[in-house]
Amino acid sequence: MKKITKFKDQKILVLGLARSGMAAALVLNELGAIVTVNDGKPFEENKEAQLLLEEGIKVITGSHPIDLLDEDFALMVKNPGIRYDNPMVERAEALKIPVITEVELAYLISEAPIIGITGTNGKTTTTTLIAGILNADGQSAKLSGNIGFPASEVAEKASASDTLVMELSSFQLMGIDSFRPKIALITNLFSAHLDYHGSQKAYEAAKWRIQENMTSDDFLILNFNQEKCRNLADKTKATVLAFSTKEKVNGAYSKDGKIYFNDEYIMEVSELSLPGEHNLENALAAILASKLQGTKNEAIVEVLTSFAGVKHRLQYLGEIDGRKVYNDSKATNILATQKALSGFDNSKLWLLAGGLDRGNGFEELEKDLQDLKGMVVFGQTANKLRLTAEKLNIPVFNSENVAKALEEILPQTQAGDTILLSPACASWDQYKTFEERGDLFIQAFENLKNKSTDNY
Repeated sequence: MKKITKFKDQKILVLGLARSGMAAALVLNELGAIVTVNDGKPFEENKEAQLLLEEGIKVITGSHPIDLLDEDFALMVKNPGIRYDNPMVERAEALKIPVITEVELAYLISEAPIIGITGTNGKTTTTTLIAGILNADGQSAKLSGNIGFPASEVAEKASASDTLVMELSSFQLMGIDSFRPKIALITNLFSAHLDYHGSQKAYEAAKWRIQENMTSDDFLILNFNQEKCRNLADKTKATVLAFSTKEKVNGAYSKDGKIYFNDEYIMEVSELSLPGEHNLENALAAILASKLQGTKNEAIVEVLTSFAGVKHRLQYLGEIDGRKVYNDSKATNILATQKALSGFDNSKLWLLAGGLDRGNGFEELEKDLQDLKGMVVFGQTANKLRLTAEKLNIPVFNSENVAKALEEILPQTQAGDTILLSPACASWDQYKTFEERGDLFIQAFENLKNKSTDNY
């Protein structure tokens, strides 16, 4: 960690805890700042606040008193999930107190160069692939950021010989100032988080901040499949490279079933372990970032042919008596399920879907369900999905939940079939989170696999 002095004896407010807030508070305390932490959770229920108090850090919990900002703070480090119309944030801005997120702090203290990955879809998969490839090549890559490892905590322990592979959300990027990655990557830009940003334009502007401090010595990787991203290429000072599944580009691309980095052959598309056009895009993006780090092709092929996917994101679980099983519990909307379906042969595919009823129908999904071998439906939307299946003459079965759905559908399948959990709905009708839904599905798979002896 760089022993910077800019925060020494400065009064700094950390607003919101969780893992990133706690990491920021501890780092700032080590750097000599006078830290105050404010979190809404009551102290007796707040393990993070209790631990920070033991470290001698001032904590104020249970509410967000506006008059706290009268204490002449030099800086606010805001939890990314806290919106900018929050009264505490608005008051800080009115008082001209700079407001940053924890990734800015990570950049300031990091001895390691940063590869920053943002975009609407594919961030986590691409981030994980890049780190996996670099590590397979003998380099030292450390996952950080929005992927579940607080950036400042990772940066504190990293050395100049490491590389931080950092997933960045639009929320985090709104709170940067000097943040400058060596390599930045935008996977794609679609509509998302409009409740937070207020408009698509504001959302995209937040994503675009990833490159604002970059120079021609740095590399910006863009998805040239998407016109919106292609049009950004001449709006940055960074050196732009591209990836595409549709054309030869200056970067990584696929052509005639083969993957290339510029004119260098890397591998066959058919060798990729993850199915679907979107995962081909993720692979190309990861290849490009990895090649910029001098990675050997052997490491790229090793990872891309064996990667089982990020948990709950089109995660390959394995086989039960010749039936391949995938967990895509993260597919909480129709678009995500459409992307998942694009990677499979429908004539051998059984889809498990259903969940929270938000009032929408599933007409948009009909073209993607054509010729599906069968469906199992559950949750509040079970009847709507059943009607969709019947309209398309797809065999359909009702089940109580995801675990029973897997058990009950196996006798209807045969070796060579694929079973895909991709709900197209949020989980909150039956589960607290999509992770809980996916974990129960994984457990059901393990139980069935362990007692499976060609019973189906």
